[in-house]
Amino acid sequence: MLELLIGLVITIIVGYFIIKGYRAAGVLLTAGISLLLLTGFLGHTVLPAKVASTGNTFTDALEFVKYMLQYRGGGLGLQIMLLCGFASYMTHIGANNVVVKQFSKPLSFIKSPYILLVAAYIVACLMSLAVSSATGLGVLLMATLFPMMTAMGISRPAAVAVCASPAAIILSPTSGDVVVAAAKSNMPLDVFAFNTVLPVSFCAIIVMAAAAFFWNKYLDKKENTPMEKVDLSEMKVDAPAFYALLPFLPIFGVFVFNGRTIPGLSLDIYTIVVLSIFIGAVVHYITRRFDGKQALEDLESCYAGMADAFKGVVMLLVAAGVFAQGLMSIGAIDHLIHLADHAGAGAIALMLLLTGLTVAAAIATGSGNAPFYAFVELAPALAAKMGVNPAFLIIPMLQASNLGRTISPVSGVIVATSGMGKISPFEVVKRTSVPVLCGLATVIIGTIYLVPMTV
Repeated sequence: MLELLIGLVITIIVGYFIIKGYRAAGVLLTAGISLLLLTGFLGHTVLPAKVASTGNTFTDALEFVKYMLQYRGGGLGLQIMLLCGFASYMTHIGANNVVVKQFSKPLSFIKSPYILLVAAYIVACLMSLAVSSATGLGVLLMATLFPMMTAMGISRPAAVAVCASPAAIILSPTSGDVVVAAAKSNMPLDVFAFNTVLPVSFCAIIVMAAAAFFWNKYLDKKENTPMEKVDLSEMKVDAPAFYALLPFLPIFGVFVFNGRTIPGLSLDIYTIVVLSIFIGAVVHYITRRFDGKQALEDLESCYAGMADAFKGVVMLLVAAGVFAQGLMSIGAIDHLIHLADHAGAGAIALMLLLTGLTVAAAIATGSGNAPFYAFVELAPALAAKMGVNPAFLIIPMLQASNLGRTISPVSGVIVATSGMGKISPFEVVKRTSVPVLCGLATVIIGTIYLVPMTV
């Protein structure tokens, strides 16, 4: 229990210093290394199994920082840098202004920016069917939809929250989490996904969209949040109208190069973004009447955007990863699992306990997968002891892990989108909190009424 207490205290300290305005990356990195050192002092293993020990607790902690720089800097970090570079390039060549100009005309009859916010949220949720990574989807939306949303009158914090939250509810019937959940529930994947998960998901999305409408409207009014709606008559647009298509190339690419639209041709998001930058550069080169020197000069904005992303976003992701590893290695999450394993309660009470612990672990670690994979192992055994349908316990846990990640200030998607939006992670979490809590309540109620309690 000491380990759980240490994890809780350090998490509160991290929150305090970030709220006080300290640099989030430095705070998280310091807290993460401290947790790793305490882990070694308490006699636990500092590093995960996939990272070889150096033989010393202190250097093991530094070894994990190096590992995160390689893992997140070269993997997810590269994806973020590419998308941020692409977004900077689109802004520099005027394509984003063209998008705002073109899309504002047909949408001008919608007077409320909050109705536009709901529409953007629905579109973003549908995008989660094509992009499985919550952080990858959030960054993609920040690079494409975010400039348009803010230009059309949606406040910056509200727009970032929209980009950060579409993966809070699982829609894809073939996602890894759903496959594992179906197996643990002893149900065929298609029956589990379409008969149990999707009905609950659709209900939750509708409730979350409504909550986002009222909650963001309330916060904008209460905090007098500045709106950035662009006066179209004063907007300078010096690029041709067809440039409006360029910022959406990554989104088109996700749907076109998925291996099904064009059989046998499947590209990951990295290659799709590189292809999008290439197409944009070629189009710009031709539009500028084959002025190669100017075209290459304009492309420098892409590289500058990538560098800014590493400084402002990727290092935050690295620091958040070190902090999460510190919490897991010290045993805080194991103690939460122990609490669940020894719970003696009725079916609904047990479901609420497992769901609550999953949410707590997701908030603490910032991961949507790790808490679910850890706690789902308990569900079949606990369900068998009580004669309960395993799916009754597992479905809320499945959704809770993703919902909890969306209100975690150290999760990859919150850190990445807040960094790109140049606002505090806590500001984003405040915006996502009420919709997420409404979504979680909907999931629990939907499970009780739509999923059989017994087999």
